[in-house]
Amino acid sequence: MAASEPLPHFVDDLLGYLHETHPTYATLDGVHTHDDLLEDFSRQAAEDETRALAGYLRRLGDIHADGLTLTERLEHKMLASNLRARMFELEEVRTWERNPQYYAEILAASVAGQALFTHAPASERARRVLSKLRQTPRLIQAARDNIKEPPGIFVKVGIETLRGVLKFIEHDLPRAFSNVDDLHLLGDLAVAQTEASHTLGEYIRDLETDVAPRARGSFRLGREKFERKLKLDEGLSMPVDRLLAIATRELKHTQETFKSLAGKMNGGDPLQAWARTKANHPGPGELVDVGSQQLDELKTYLERQAIISIPDGEPITVAPTPEFYRWSFASMWSPGPFESKPTRAYYYLTDADPSWPVDRQQDYLRDYNYPTLWSISIHEVYPGHFLHCQHLRRVESKVRKSILFAPASFVEGWAHYCEQMMVEAGFGRQDPAVRLGQLAEALIRLVRFIVGIKLHTEDLSVEQGVRLFREEAYMEEASARREAERGTFDPTYLVYTAGKLMLLKLRNDYKQQLGKAFSLRTFHDTLLGNGTAPFWLHRQLMLGEDDRGDLLE
Repeated sequence: MAASEPLPHFVDDLLGYLHETHPTYATLDGVHTHDDLLEDFSRQAAEDETRALAGYLRRLGDIHADGLTLTERLEHKMLASNLRARMFELEEVRTWERNPQYYAEILAASVAGQALFTHAPASERARRVLSKLRQTPRLIQAARDNIKEPPGIFVKVGIETLRGVLKFIEHDLPRAFSNVDDLHLLGDLAVAQTEASHTLGEYIRDLETDVAPRARGSFRLGREKFERKLKLDEGLSMPVDRLLAIATRELKHTQETFKSLAGKMNGGDPLQAWARTKANHPGPGELVDVGSQQLDELKTYLERQAIISIPDGEPITVAPTPEFYRWSFASMWSPGPFESKPTRAYYYLTDADPSWPVDRQQDYLRDYNYPTLWSISIHEVYPGHFLHCQHLRRVESKVRKSILFAPASFVEGWAHYCEQMMVEAGFGRQDPAVRLGQLAEALIRLVRFIVGIKLHTEDLSVEQGVRLFREEAYMEEASARREAERGTFDPTYLVYTAGKLMLLKLRNDYKQQLGKAFSLRTFHDTLLGNGTAPFWLHRQLMLGEDDRGDLLE
């Protein structure tokens, strides 16, 4: 028998291919070899990638299990699922053929990744942006060629996203490089921005006048594809009927808890209780200072309570969202796990525009009420996404380090779990509004769980989804509509709650196994030290299980 290929050699080769094929994600991974490139989304490129992935899957299958360590065998299974998920997306889901938003978001993330991160001097990053803008016509031509029979809702959201990217490029991007003093470079950048803007504007008009009127495609995946996507992406093998039963049970329990707490605070009407809570928010211009104070308090609390280790690293800068990124509400920009040198992380908060009327500023800041801001800071920074990234930088396994192999149920499940875990650990004990805010966020994620399944496996309409968010999660009309529409193009956005539930089950089983030796800090450090992986793999590493078992309950 021929010698088996070493798994680390295979992983290096596969990562190199994926970073070259998906340069935007390479940048987010902290690999800058391809920072001047945009993705090739031509039909030929999609066919080439499908063949390449099939070849990698065959190579992986030829690696003999008897030559692998136990951990490598688990990673072997994880890699096989990831490759199959990528092929399933290209061949069966075919987002690249159905949704113009797909192209807009890649362009936005690719350019923003160079504008926001400081992994290179501004002039060098400006040259990379120049290169990307020059490739924008090719990317948009691929969208024109590929989009076939799109669903109307995809066209609507695609147009909205493209308009945001157009505004970003025309009005905001120049401000990101305002300190660059190379006049020749700035001139080339201005020309490229004009050409890219023209290309985007023409495509938006074509979507509005030509594509939208005849958009009759269905957004629904159907039960078979939905369940297969969950299995391949998240390692979650459960029929949707059982998933719905779990989500419905958790929703009812969370609503009862919310109403009980509301009754103690404001006489029992959850809408009135939440309205009063939202009225307590930072004033205009105070958001960054409040966010900074929250991070200091959260970090101090974590250090004193020994809930999780805080690795040494660059401090976080809390800052107003840059002008060119003000369309975001709040964002955490952490250096990629493979960054070779320390790079400052940024927690951006978008304050009310001082040019707005006072009433509009106040209405805007209601969504930044103190309990919601606590949940955002916990989710995004301590101990959510930022701290997760800090631990991830210390992971040696490239398979469980790269974001290209990361299951969303673990990434988002961890951050959502942190919101509940911090309250359970005593944070905000003196202020019941903190708990009410955490429950309100949990309700939104639970309704996502239900709406996502029913949109894609039953006949739920977007309008019915809006009503569910309003009636079951107490959301306002605009926010409820945004959530329901997201479910059409993000079908498995149940990963927040599903991930949290899988993590809670893992914690409970780990606690039972360790008995008196269990500590929350040891559990969290061990979990994050194992990297980003499906929960079935975490269970095998931490509990020694022989199979995937029942991940949710």
